[in-house]
Amino acid sequence: MTAKSRRVLDAFARWQEASILVVALLLIAWFQNANRDFLLTSASLENLSQFVAPTAIIACGEIMLMIGGEIDLSAGMVFALAPFVMYFAYAAGIPLIPSLILGIAAAGLVGLVNGVITLILGIPSFVTTLGTLFLVNGLTLTISHGTPVTPPGSPAFAQVMGAWGYSEILWALLVVVVLHIVLRHTRWGLHTIASGANETGAREAGIRVTRIKIGNFIIVGVLSGFTGCLEAFRIGSIDPQAGGNQIMFLAIAAGVIGGTPLAGGSGTIIGGLIGAVVLGVLNDGFTLIGINAFVFNIILGGAILAAMLFNVYLTRLARQGSRR
Repeated sequence: MTAKSRRVLDAFARWQEASILVVALLLIAWFQNANRDFLLTSASLENLSQFVAPTAIIACGEIMLMIGGEIDLSAGMVFALAPFVMYFAYAAGIPLIPSLILGIAAAGLVGLVNGVITLILGIPSFVTTLGTLFLVNGLTLTISHGTPVTPPGSPAFAQVMGAWGYSEILWALLVVVVLHIVLRHTRWGLHTIASGANETGAREAGIRVTRIKIGNFIIVGVLSGFTGCLEAFRIGSIDPQAGGNQIMFLAIAAGVIGGTPLAGGSGTIIGGLIGAVVLGVLNDGFTLIGINAFVFNIILGGAILAAMLFNVYLTRLARQGSRR
């Protein structure tokens, strides 16, 4: 091996998302070998992108929150609420774009409530968001009477929002780029990491931890509501049972698999995207090769445990290195 090749390999190994990227590539190669149509047809690529996109968007918000040492369990229910707020606003005579903004704003309001209860009243975020999970779900079922409705607007608008096969993944990539920049290249991101790594030290350093964490709760709410609207336009139906705990747990799993520990203090947006790709590849690949869908949950659970153990191992190595 040449010196240049060795430098490239060392640089790749130091890249935080390198290990999960290798896993993703190996999975893609394995499923492609098992089924030649896995990535060679437009339908397969569309299906894969439509599974990855909503998980990745919500994962971006959850990662910002998890880095700060918090979590939001209500994201899947906010996902279902926002499209109904949009629908009823439009039915009341408000133009479509403002109606969409109102739906997303309602989702952000749930995030604000979660943040205020958690940070101002001192309730653990797990408990707070578990409560709002049931509250928002009940509210959505009440205002919708448990009945799906058709998204408002023109077919052209629906295409932009999600009806076109690849529009959701383009929205997801845009969100990933924006939040990656926020996390790595802005004061907000630096303060988010500091708040999760050492909250007491961050407060003593003058960081407004309460404001940062409440802001990240709002980000999760906004992204969850926006994703719910995208999915409503993609499917062509606003369903009160859409989203739910499944999409929330997948988003958190994508973050964890991508290298964000639940203890906070570190994590990457790019890792969350790759984690969502891994989950999408597993789901789509198992479907194409005819493996029972229940196996997906077994693999998902094993992947989360393996990712957490790997993160703990890396943390210990880092601490040992700092002591030397």
